[in-house]
Amino acid sequence: MTPDRLEQWPGRNWPLGATWSPESTNFAVHAPGATRAWLCLFDDADHETAYELTERSLGVWHARIPGVAVGTRYGYRVDGPWEPAAGLRFNSTKLLLDPYARAISGDITQDPALYGHDLEEPGKPSALDSASVVPRSVVVHDDFDWGDDAPLRLRWRDTVIYELHVRGFTKLNRDLPEHLRGTYAGLGHPTTIAYLTDLGVTAVELLPVHQFFSEPALLDRGLVNYWGYNSLGFLAPHNAYCSAFASGGDRGEQVTEFKQMVKDLHAAGIEVILDVVYNHTAEGGALGPTLSFRGLDDLGSYRRVQQPEDADEDAAWEDTYWDVTGCGNTVDSSNANTLRLILDSLRYWVTEMHVDGFRFDLMSALTRTGYAVDMHGALLTTINQDPVLRHVKLIAEPWDASMEGYRVGQYPPPWVEWNDQYRDTIRDFWRGQSDGIRTVATRIAGSADLYADDGRSPYASVNFVTAHDGFTLRDLVSYDAKHNEANGEENRDGTDNNRSHNWGAEGETDDAAIVQTRHRIAANLLATLCLSNGVPMLTAGDERGRTQGGNNNAFCQDNKTSWVDWEDDTWLDLHEITRTALRIRREHPALRQRHWFEGRPTVRGGPKDLAWIHPTGREMTDGDWHDDELRVIGMFVSGSPLREAGPRGEVLHDASFLLWLNGSGNPCECQLADNPWVTSGVVVLSTDDALPVGTPVKAGQTMPLSPHSLVLLQTRTDDHA
Repeated sequence: MTPDRLEQWPGRNWPLGATWSPESTNFAVHAPGATRAWLCLFDDADHETAYELTERSLGVWHARIPGVAVGTRYGYRVDGPWEPAAGLRFNSTKLLLDPYARAISGDITQDPALYGHDLEEPGKPSALDSASVVPRSVVVHDDFDWGDDAPLRLRWRDTVIYELHVRGFTKLNRDLPEHLRGTYAGLGHPTTIAYLTDLGVTAVELLPVHQFFSEPALLDRGLVNYWGYNSLGFLAPHNAYCSAFASGGDRGEQVTEFKQMVKDLHAAGIEVILDVVYNHTAEGGALGPTLSFRGLDDLGSYRRVQQPEDADEDAAWEDTYWDVTGCGNTVDSSNANTLRLILDSLRYWVTEMHVDGFRFDLMSALTRTGYAVDMHGALLTTINQDPVLRHVKLIAEPWDASMEGYRVGQYPPPWVEWNDQYRDTIRDFWRGQSDGIRTVATRIAGSADLYADDGRSPYASVNFVTAHDGFTLRDLVSYDAKHNEANGEENRDGTDNNRSHNWGAEGETDDAAIVQTRHRIAANLLATLCLSNGVPMLTAGDERGRTQGGNNNAFCQDNKTSWVDWEDDTWLDLHEITRTALRIRREHPALRQRHWFEGRPTVRGGPKDLAWIHPTGREMTDGDWHDDELRVIGMFVSGSPLREAGPRGEVLHDASFLLWLNGSGNPCECQLADNPWVTSGVVVLSTDDALPVGTPVKAGQTMPLSPHSLVLLQTRTDDHA
């Protein structure tokens, strides 16, 4: 006898993922090559109930199940051909995460059952069931009250980015309730927000918060992936950053807590930018674990080595992944369904989670058409025309793990880019290794050689001197070489191109002269960053002298090596100079201009908008620019008037500034030229103890500049003396 109503209804093939309603929940998963598929629901006792899906439309298996509660955990099993050489790795013994899961419960356990293939004979499928060692997707329905929260849309020129790790930034902060440390709620706590606003931060750039998992090789060494660049759940906030996680609160609580964090940061005027890792997944190489994509649509998810056109038709062709990420696989963003997932994920984080922008890890890996980097390729084109995404902040890490992937200065508007050439040039200058001053001047003025030729503005350059990978600022001035032994790879990991200098001793020292020099060089680096044209990005803790003990690749150190130490007050001089420099930048539009400097007056008879000053007081000559021994320069920026008009066409006026940089190890007598536009000035920022803030100067006098020092003068004319 046929029942009046079946326990599963046909449902529909969109939207992908689990869509809850009080009556029923629609489940839809894309697995075009599968021959059978099952939806598996789990109760609180972890008992599995499997529903074989009978509806399939356009490669999507779907069903509507009545009576599913919010917070229910689920996964998929799929069956089909096992032909690894053809990119078909279906294995119904593997429980798979939903790529569209809005939340994920649990973690992976290192076990042979994680793998879709037999570990002894990789050409054969594994017979081990993985349900007990893999996480579950979660049915989510969140009625979060956003109130009047809306996108802040701060202008790029007004933006100051602070790159931080959700867990590491607050884990040791004793001013927070203990259960909130290292969580989304801890980052959104009033104490944390007060620190950020006082410093002058306008945007936090969060290291990956998409659900990620640790690589099996790390688990074997007793380590974990701390940074999070091993994503799998592109729509799910990482569960371990939820304050309720320790008590089992990962059934959607992480979604609500993330939203509250964003709302609280927005209320304080701080934007939220996510570091997103779409270029590869946690499934690793072809012999990595089968957790989601590999089991659902391996062929469409990952790029593959293309068979040579002249290959023998009868010759066996072994399917292998094509990898330009260094992580075992490269996501195939040219595949229509994979591209859809990336775009759906981005729009979800903007529209539902209210984030303000994204920094794309290894962006060049995602811009490929075939093997070639293509600035007119599918992902860039679709993002640039998308009515939601084209108006958020878009930051490219403009390279990948290949030589041809390095594309600094080549991304189209509206993209901005991490500028590693700024980092390298400024590091070299302050460690005394620059080849003169010409490239330093170019970087400080906004890197016009990289960004002016295609119509972009100086803010296309995201300037930084440190980031999450590499030395911290304190370690940059304390170590000549990396010390990564704790990572378990015998110090082979991490770059050797640190552009660092220890100033006389490797690591921590009690030598007062060395310590003093280190503090001054670190202050110089921070002040230069804050005062350069472009968008400054600080790394969390640098302004407090955070150290990783010389580890320049602490991706697997979820401990005090990586966490910000809020008790160490020996480097707080850096905090004060950073705070002061950012305040000056914020108060003076002359120091954060949208237009390029032209080196000519903004009005007839006025001063040049930018002039480079030789220590003798004259403007720099062609010979000076080619003097490879020159290590001292002055940068005059005129604020009267600015090249940019006000919103109603009004002429804008600001103070003018003269920034002196002495990157040499010798004192320098700097002549302050006497001209109609500058008659006097006052020191408003200084790393030179002999020229403290408030020191007056007059045109025509000589100003002694100490070795390795920076001084910013706010200048005046007779009319403003």
